[in-house]
Amino acid sequence: MLSFPICKINIGLHVTEKRPDGYHNLETIFYPIPLHDNLEINLLKPDDVPYLLNLAGHKIEGNPEDNLVIKVLNSLKADFNIPPIDIHLYKRVPMGAGLGGGSSDAAMFMKTLNEMFDLGMTADEMERRIATFGADCAFFIKQQPCYATGIGNILSPIDFTLNGYRIVLVKPSDFVSTKEAYAGITPKPSAINLTEAIRRPIEEWKDLIVNDFESSVFPAHPKIAAIKQTLYDMGALYASMSGSGSTVFALFKHRVDELESVFSDCFTFQEKLR
Repeated sequence: MLSFPICKINIGLHVTEKRPDGYHNLETIFYPIPLHDNLEINLLKPDDVPYLLNLAGHKIEGNPEDNLVIKVLNSLKADFNIPPIDIHLYKRVPMGAGLGGGSSDAAMFMKTLNEMFDLGMTADEMERRIATFGADCAFFIKQQPCYATGIGNILSPIDFTLNGYRIVLVKPSDFVSTKEAYAGITPKPSAINLTEAIRRPIEEWKDLIVNDFESSVFPAHPKIAAIKQTLYDMGALYASMSGSGSTVFALFKHRVDELESVFSDCFTFQEKLR
């Protein structure tokens, strides 16, 4: 069975407080976008091993056995009879991009196993299960725009669309670790209500909706800051970092023909939202 795990952008991100458990509470809007990985799962014959994992596309650092899809598989095997499977994951979403690519793979993997083997899990049950693997994993079960709070795990669906706009992504080679991104943050209550702010004309977002991580990441990674400014110079209505990763996304009314030439040393993507 072939599926296509999409990714997301964060529209605004406010780090509001540090929790006693060491994590941080935040406020953000998760919005699904069409850049996707390719995930294929087939029955494995012969069945002398529980699974095979084949990875291609963007390089995934670390031990393949530590991939979230394998962790999901092992967790489900504790409760369900899942036969040996052959897993092929082609990564089109870069790692460390702030786009939730790994979380999306894990969520889509669970959804696909649920369908293939008639496991009977509801969407709400899958959200509860997948949330244990990462704060934003649950978003990718239903894949609908959400206002996210807590550590990104408390989701409130919102009636909101960017259909008709063109999404542009630019990711340089810079790597921004979560630890680095949080190091320069001073948590504080948000000065705006994000769910109200996104109702304003997108042209007003530039001076209204911010990602708190930019204040800590941009001084250490001036290239990321320069990408954001260049996108505005190219006519973006709004541009911002996504999450704590190194990707800058922008919204345009028109196709950006010079995108690849201007950012020739970066990963780029653009598509009209529908």
